[in-house]
Amino acid sequence: MTGSRHPTAQTGMDGQRLHLDVLRSALLPTVEFLSRRRADLIDTALIEDYVALNWMEWHGGSLRLTVTGRNVCAQLATRAK
Repeated sequence: MTGSRHPTAQTGMDGQRLHLDVLRSALLPTVEFLSRRRADLIDTALIEDYVALNWMEWHGGSLRLTVTGRNVCAQLATRAK
């Protein structure tokens, strides 16, 4: 069918906002995996998105939070209280 879209297809700003919400909700558990040195448990797609957003970076073969990533974590921790 021409011009029809699947009703659950996310596009535009709403889709981006939803994707950022998903990334935010997964960030603290991801950081916990990093602190336990279990980056192997982190979904590769999440890592790629976090690096693209500058929330994480590769440093000497290790994945670590950037200043931006630490700030997002601090905001999330504040909201959780």
